[in-house]
Amino acid sequence: MSFPRPTAREWLFSAKTFVAAMLALYIALACGLPRPYWAMAAVYVVANPLSGATRSKALYRALGTALGACGAVLLVPLLVNAPVLLSLAVSIWTGTFLFVSLLDRTPRSYVFMLAGYSLPLIALPTVGDPGTVFDIAVARTLEITLGIVCASVVHTIVLPAPAGPVFGQSVARWKGEAAGWLAEILSDAEAGGSRLRLAAELRGLDLLISHLAYDVAARGTVRRARDLQSRLAMLLPIISSLRDRTFALKAAEAEPEGYRELGRALAAWMGKGASDEAGAETLRQRIASAEPAGEEAQRWSGLVMSSALSRMRDLLDLWQDIAVLEERVSLGRHASRSTVAFRFRTVFDRARHYDYGILAFSAASVALASFLASLVWIFTGWTEGAGLVIMTAVGASFFAAVDDPATQIKSFTIWLVVATLASALYLFAILPAVHSFEMLVVAFLPFLYVGTLVARPQYTLVALLMAVNVASLVGIQETYSADFSTFANSNLASIAGGFFGLAFTLLTRPFGAALAARRLVRSSWRDLAAIASGASGRADRRFAGRMLDRAGQLAPRLPLLPGDQAALSDPLAELRLGLNLVELKRVRGGLSEELRAEIDALMAAVGRLFSKAAAENRALAPDADLLSRVDLCLERAAAEPGEAGVQAARHALVGMRRALFSGQEPPKELADEPARSFAVAAE
Repeated sequence: MSFPRPTAREWLFSAKTFVAAMLALYIALACGLPRPYWAMAAVYVVANPLSGATRSKALYRALGTALGACGAVLLVPLLVNAPVLLSLAVSIWTGTFLFVSLLDRTPRSYVFMLAGYSLPLIALPTVGDPGTVFDIAVARTLEITLGIVCASVVHTIVLPAPAGPVFGQSVARWKGEAAGWLAEILSDAEAGGSRLRLAAELRGLDLLISHLAYDVAARGTVRRARDLQSRLAMLLPIISSLRDRTFALKAAEAEPEGYRELGRALAAWMGKGASDEAGAETLRQRIASAEPAGEEAQRWSGLVMSSALSRMRDLLDLWQDIAVLEERVSLGRHASRSTVAFRFRTVFDRARHYDYGILAFSAASVALASFLASLVWIFTGWTEGAGLVIMTAVGASFFAAVDDPATQIKSFTIWLVVATLASALYLFAILPAVHSFEMLVVAFLPFLYVGTLVARPQYTLVALLMAVNVASLVGIQETYSADFSTFANSNLASIAGGFFGLAFTLLTRPFGAALAARRLVRSSWRDLAAIASGASGRADRRFAGRMLDRAGQLAPRLPLLPGDQAALSDPLAELRLGLNLVELKRVRGGLSEELRAEIDALMAAVGRLFSKAAAENRALAPDADLLSRVDLCLERAAAEPGEAGVQAARHALVGMRRALFSGQEPPKELADEPARSFAVAAE
């Protein structure tokens, strides 16, 4: 692995972290705390390039450590004379808290994961002398609290790095990609690659928004940031729908002259940042003037064109809302308290998809691995065998949420070996020559480079393993003492724990991304069946948010699947289909009785299709009966007076037909005449 040359920003972050670590170590030594190296290690654990993230992680680490310490004080005195029962209790504790952490996909999950593996860290080394468990629990809590306080203070006072600008840059980059996608669609230059990565990147904004609450400059903007994220999420199905309608018009050779010009004008206006109100109003007028009327509105091309224009209007309104919210988030606490008058009212409810089965299996496998490691320790009588259990629990917990934890645990173990060798170099070659705190600081100067790697996501794991493990394994005390046999024995136990966790993971979790992806797809089919078959309500409002979250989870997994499995599902098409089902249910009451009956029959058929697909765990092609039902509904909706509810139903039915039968010829009953031209006023 080749390491990069750090930037000035990374050197600054590392210098602040190093100063905080040395400050924590100095105070711990001056106060006579028993394990001052825990304070130093804690600084590197919580350090983050964003000041707000450092403060949030510090708080969560303090809470997690306190929970783990309380558990150790509770369990060790009760069960120390029953080693197997104690091991079982510790394993259940670790697995339970890990499961809770997997359910909380925010930085707050660190509280629960840390509480889970802090218990064995504190409890197991004390089983030979259980009377010390309270003192060790208190000492660890104090030393870690000292480290995180030092990290928080230094990163807050010395050139703080707020999360707000980073959030703004991420939003601007995401908008640029979305606008670029639209421009490609309208110029027929689309690369054809999946845009699901945009859904995955939206999920990444959650992390930044969570840190805004701990950012002094951005405090109070979290609600606006959530509103902004919700509206960004709406861009995906709207642009996807506009893409679909554009391709449908082109395939039917029914694209009116001037349509692309109007679309490019919209894309150009979006590129200006939506600050041009006059330009937006001109675009609205141009879109309105392009709306098909009379008999043309009842033909297939007119219906598709009307649906495309509706999506353009949605983009206009949505983009203006996004611009307003961006400005308010960037102003932070200086923003006006007045309520934003949103132009685009329909947004996704925040909802997440959880695969409880896989999450429970992941947590249970960590608990079982910890228990089996404990049995190995007990029945071998290994003096330093606590390290085997601790490192099994820690390594497995860190990577329980990934599809292929074995790869990560292998890397974790390799770098644990490297950190052990570096610690041996410090302990037996460098520290014997150190006779003052100033010399100790000089000895740790290589940590400055290691700290720069913490700021780069691709190197964060390696850097943290080196910094935290070297600081912990060296075991700095007020007076120098080192015994090679004790050092080797305890560290061999830790390394054995890494390999034990790796072997157990290879045996119990060989399925990787394929199983998770298939379960995500099947969950989407179940949701579609429920939306088509059930009554309207909160489930409808949460459906889109859950589908988008699922698409974000599926995005990084699809490239890892074989070709036939990768074609199982089109998440954006299924999202559009579901939104159209919800829209039909919304406007159903304003339709004629005859059309309502046909729509009810159509939705029941859609529900049966996806119920069967979910039950058989395979994609099913919609049949000719379903196609005829869609076309019949379209024909009757086209014949009804074009009121608002009927027009919305027409757009939804066009969307359903395109989502289910994109490769089919247009409905014969709505046969087209040659495409018309429409004149639109230039800006």
